[in-house]
Amino acid sequence: MATVDLVKMDASKAGDVELDSSVFEAPVKPHLFHAEVQRQLAKRRGGTHATKNRSRVSGGGAKPWKQKGTGRARQGTTRAPQWAGGGAVFGPVPRSYEHSLPKQMRRAALRSALSLRQQEAALTLVESIEFSEFKTRQVVEMLERLGLAGESVLIVIAEAEVHLERSARNLPGVSVLRVAGLNVYDVLRHSRLVMTQAALAAAQERLTKGKAS
Repeated sequence: MATVDLVKMDASKAGDVELDSSVFEAPVKPHLFHAEVQRQLAKRRGGTHATKNRSRVSGGGAKPWKQKGTGRARQGTTRAPQWAGGGAVFGPVPRSYEHSLPKQMRRAALRSALSLRQQEAALTLVESIEFSEFKTRQVVEMLERLGLAGESVLIVIAEAEVHLERSARNLPGVSVLRVAGLNVYDVLRHSRLVMTQAALAAAQERLTKGKAS
């Protein structure tokens, strides 16, 4: 079972914490990353694309010429697809791109992502993160003390911390996420992971259910 240092916001050591081996020493499986990230990104797609078919374009109420006697091919409307300005054939219509994956597979992907960060020594465990005011500079100073200045950092907290969440949102490459929303895409798109002790406990409890996956 791996052990990591528990530090305070000023980077001073507060103790050691043992990590659950089923969560932070799981096999790293890139194919699970691909499947879960594809699912997450597909769910975010708006799917609002649309084109007008011949029944939706304007005009074309009358036949362009009579049916017979002109020597030309018969035409019923200038809004048919073969006419300039006519309707689209089999164009995109609004739809959902969302698809599902088995819950066990999604949990396994998240365990794999967390294990990858642990293997890379990219996990920093902080006792707690609390700010008394809205000030971005405080977040910058904390990251500097932790040796994470200029890094792409995902900060995971257990519950709402309004001062932290609002103070960090203007920092490029820094995201704050509550543990209930911890996901594979955000873990992978940040090179460093910072978790509070409470968030770590909640994440391990969540991911140790159904270990068979």
